[in-house]
Amino acid sequence: MFEIKPWDAGLYRQQTRRSTLIIAVAFLVLAMLSSSLAVMLFGTPGGDNFRFNLGGVIVAVLLMAVLMRLYFWSQPWMAAAVYGWQLKRSLMGVTNLMHQVKAGVQAEDPAAMKLLRFYHLGLAQMHQLDANSSDQGSLAREADAHQAAMQTLGLDTRQSRLDPAWIEAVKLAYGKR
Repeated sequence: MFEIKPWDAGLYRQQTRRSTLIIAVAFLVLAMLSSSLAVMLFGTPGGDNFRFNLGGVIVAVLLMAVLMRLYFWSQPWMAAAVYGWQLKRSLMGVTNLMHQVKAGVQAEDPAAMKLLRFYHLGLAQMHQLDANSSDQGSLAREADAHQAAMQTLGLDTRQSRLDPAWIEAVKLAYGKR
């Protein structure tokens, strides 16, 4: 279950730039070392060693994937990037069901109403964190109208958590049959 948490946008961008730089440098070092090692062990002096260089880069990609999952992901300096990834992944989960969500909202289904409210809150935060103000105007109008509809129905508008049960309920009720 994902929960929207308050983040300072400036600090978020600073931390994500830092983690991106650390990961890029780590990848470059791994790629250079593995490519050099492959050429040194298997290559020919003055010959065409492209395949060994490419092999070294592929090994570096695989090592980075393992490092990301087993080590980097849990580091404090990765917290902002991990949060951003989880936020975007949660939003994508709702986006993939948007036709069903909107059908549920039309039917005043509480699960669909809550899902759309979470989506609006999460999308607003994502735009804030990424400093993307271009879409905020139309989103704010839609979110305000939806919030008012929820209040009319007596539903809690503070939907900072994405409950997987809502997604399943909307899939079951409004999915393709």
